[in-house]
Amino acid sequence: MKHICEQQLDEETLFVVSQTFKALSDPTRIRILNYLCGTERSVNDIAEALNLGQSTVSHQLRFLKNLRLVKFRREGTTMYYAHDDEHVIDLLHQAIDHAMHE
Repeated sequence: MKHICEQQLDEETLFVVSQTFKALSDPTRIRILNYLCGTERSVNDIAEALNLGQSTVSHQLRFLKNLRLVKFRREGTTMYYAHDDEHVIDLLHQAIDHAMHE
């Protein structure tokens, strides 16, 4: 089996990888994903904890949901969100560790 660095990447893989990095290039989305790494949260919880507007949080969650980086469940009228890909959370935390490395 070829090492991943030796593999030719198909167009779909390239697109998904670039979209993942695009998602992680926005500070608000980074904050939201990092906040969701522990447990699921409602839009209101996220907005309050991160001092963001509810519409901003909803917009960013829609973006992340479309990339399948977050998942949701509905309980009555409340939507609860959680991260949907441990690989992306690991990548995010590696980037945070790198940024904080002295």
